[in-house]
Amino acid sequence: MEAAIWTEKYRPQTFSEIKGQQEIVKRTEAFVKQQNMPHLMFAGPAGTGKTTLSLVVAKQMFKDSWRENFLELNASDERGIDVIRVKVKDFARTKAIGNVPFKIIYLDECDALTKEAQQALRRTMENYTQTCRFILSCNYSSKIIDPIQSRCTVFRFKPLAKEDMFYIMDKIAKDESLTIDSKAKEALYEISNGDCRKVENILQSSAAITKKIDENLIFEMASVARPKEVKSVLESCVKKDFVSAKNELLKTMLEYGLSGLDIIKQIQKEIWSLETEDKKKLEMVKECGEAEFRMVEGSDEFIQLEALLSKFVLINS
Repeated sequence: MEAAIWTEKYRPQTFSEIKGQQEIVKRTEAFVKQQNMPHLMFAGPAGTGKTTLSLVVAKQMFKDSWRENFLELNASDERGIDVIRVKVKDFARTKAIGNVPFKIIYLDECDALTKEAQQALRRTMENYTQTCRFILSCNYSSKIIDPIQSRCTVFRFKPLAKEDMFYIMDKIAKDESLTIDSKAKEALYEISNGDCRKVENILQSSAAITKKIDENLIFEMASVARPKEVKSVLESCVKKDFVSAKNELLKTMLEYGLSGLDIIKQIQKEIWSLETEDKKKLEMVKECGEAEFRMVEGSDEFIQLEALLSKFVLINS
């Protein structure tokens, strides 16, 4: 099975199938029933249902003619002013096909649009309100200019809750004849941070190897260190054993193929479960932020991680 096919296969087709965003679903469903809606903006983390809800809106509003009346563009690929002036404008200016009030243009990742393209989009939204509605999807609404935000009803999506994630895992396990143990489910939830797409992709990779999925396989497929291994590194720092901490960290990184930025996020999470003073934990988290900034700026990650561990040892001395 090709990568990410499960994401499309398990995409909900009706409002009742969408999990984790009940209030937003209720309000968009009301728009569809009225056969009218304002421009919408869906903001929130990846894998929480923004694209899915847009497709469900189009399918429920336009029924069989939804493909002719729905244009989906990914703004991270096509983000220049020409796309707005040509593709979007050409689609928006023509009347909808069939007995429907307007067309829908869905702009995914619209926070990647240039400022010039956003200014052009603002005029297009204004001029073609009679024939077209826009659904804008973004991770960070702050990157969208205020005139566009004021023309839209903004819905903020949140990461999926544990019970919703478990429901999705159980549904996939049943349909694909998989056995997922409880520890594997917990691991999937922790790794995904409420991102449903990530869960489906990790499960698909795991299912290609075996139908019985356990915690170890999940960590291997996700290229994430087990929390206990990261905690062991930090406990060595608390015991002031720098050499052991350094060796354990290097071994963990090589075993799972982790980058410095991957491991530093896990370190920051595990600091709070250490048995040490709260003041020392705060100092350690502060140092994580400093090390991450240096890595993003291009510093050598191994040198930065060794420096980070040495600071942890000094903090606990």
